[in-house]
Amino acid sequence: MLGLPFLTRLPSFANTKVYATEVAARIGKLMMLELVEMHFEFVRYYGPDMDGTPKWRESEKLSKLLSLLQKIGIEDEGNDLSPLMPLYSAANIEECMQKTQPIKYGQEVCFNGMLMLKASSSGLELGNCAWSLKGPRASITYLPSTVFVSAHALDCDYNSLKENDVILFSDFSSLNVMDEDDENLGENAMLCDDSVSRDDGVGEDENVQILCKNDDIAEEIERISFICSSIIDTIKSGGSVLVPIGRLGVILLILELISETLHSFDRKVPIFMISGAAEKMIAFTNAVPEWLCKPRQEKLFSGEALFGHVELLKEDKLSMFPHLYSKALLAAWKEPCIVFCPDSSLRHSTVVHLIQRWHADKRNLLVLEQGVNAELALTPFMPAAIQVLECSFLSGIKAGKINPLLAVLKPKLVLFPEEMKSRCPLKEDAPWSFLYYSKGKTIKVPNTREEFEVRLAANVAFGLQPRQLDGTIAVARLRAKLHLSNGQYMLVAPKDRPDCQSKQQLLHWGAVDAGRVLSALQEKGMACSFSVDDGGLVGCERSVLVTSPGDALVKMMSERTVIYCDDEDVTKQIYDAIGSVCNVI
Repeated sequence: MLGLPFLTRLPSFANTKVYATEVAARIGKLMMLELVEMHFEFVRYYGPDMDGTPKWRESEKLSKLLSLLQKIGIEDEGNDLSPLMPLYSAANIEECMQKTQPIKYGQEVCFNGMLMLKASSSGLELGNCAWSLKGPRASITYLPSTVFVSAHALDCDYNSLKENDVILFSDFSSLNVMDEDDENLGENAMLCDDSVSRDDGVGEDENVQILCKNDDIAEEIERISFICSSIIDTIKSGGSVLVPIGRLGVILLILELISETLHSFDRKVPIFMISGAAEKMIAFTNAVPEWLCKPRQEKLFSGEALFGHVELLKEDKLSMFPHLYSKALLAAWKEPCIVFCPDSSLRHSTVVHLIQRWHADKRNLLVLEQGVNAELALTPFMPAAIQVLECSFLSGIKAGKINPLLAVLKPKLVLFPEEMKSRCPLKEDAPWSFLYYSKGKTIKVPNTREEFEVRLAANVAFGLQPRQLDGTIAVARLRAKLHLSNGQYMLVAPKDRPDCQSKQQLLHWGAVDAGRVLSALQEKGMACSFSVDDGGLVGCERSVLVTSPGDALVKMMSERTVIYCDDEDVTKQIYDAIGSVCNVI
């Protein structure tokens, strides 16, 4: 969401619609506005027109980082993306949100009459979702980072993703742990093992049990418990703790476990959350129980607080302030303390000032999420003695759960990132096919449906006048317009409905009886007889030779009847005679 205004302010996005869940849109907007405010604070402090970068940003590695960013920007030679883009404004954010349509989980929306889109919980964070896109010729699942059982967000709703034709697998978290998997499973270990690929002996119930194991929650709580114990050890040693982590769910869980830990701690430790969006975001999490996991929803019905931070607020152990220079914060400030604030890059706002204050004391602790280059982030503050705790949090599907998930969803085709090709090779006997995609390359996805449905509008259906062919089949003439609506082809009545029933050409069907044709021609006064070449055999090609009022030949075959005649008037009389003995609509 933080990058979205960069796109929506481009001219090519003028008529673009953005779909997001209500929670993602609400929290995303708060985070975007906070980023703009932090940048404004930076510009106000250093000035917009300085000759060089601030001293705290001067370093060889930061210069290399800028070069690296520019290199990434010009990889697509067709676009001039090398200049770093200026940050968007509050007006850009408002324009972005006007193009964003918020939706609920399970709510279907129609795009351009062609696609039906539906968001389903992915379980990773509040408002995160997997997408189902269904059209008349295919159904697609977009599967981002997913957690099947969550400690705070609504569990992954994989049932709503079943039996879609194509899965676009976009969860890259398993790639981050492949090295560990190789050590545990051996060099030749592969994600797609034979037993699950062929689905022999493994039932759907067993695969569902694998997906719904709460081992993910147990590991996540264990990680966060370790963070909390490290925080308490730091406080006991007289140090302060800085937690610049942006994931809302992780912050809520850390606060909850800290609340439980502090109950057994005989010392009152102030906890500060310094963020312009913190108060609104925390209040919002208490107002969206339908987006939370079932155990937390049950807390609501039993009258308990949804999250542990509620108790911390009531007991005045947790205080929230929009800015570090707030008068109320300066009055309440006391060290050692625990501070939560935004920007894990350590380049904006509150985190910069607190790192400058605490970086030289080895008793203090900085908690960073894995993926942030701690050495690079701390370069402007060197020499630094502060302790750094790098933490990894649950960020998607574990490698061992990919195949059980595919066995439950039953797709026809799976699109994997190219990096997974060596770990998930194609198998001829697999129940689904694989393709691999990579950055900047277009791949052609084969059509997975031989047939597709076309629905008939009710008013068109009631206007049909069917004629029975036999006991099971009837035929009717239809005049309709092919219409695409809500992802379905429809045959609808055309707007202009002229009364042309009497003028339209009759459609003939059924077998032609040669004897009846001969009689019909003779009734019209024509001199005619069967051709002597027919041999009089029933079921073979029959021909009628007409000698008066003009020369003509009528050939009757099993699949068609042909009139050979140079005289248009005679041809019309023969045509009418044949039509009188045929079934017509």
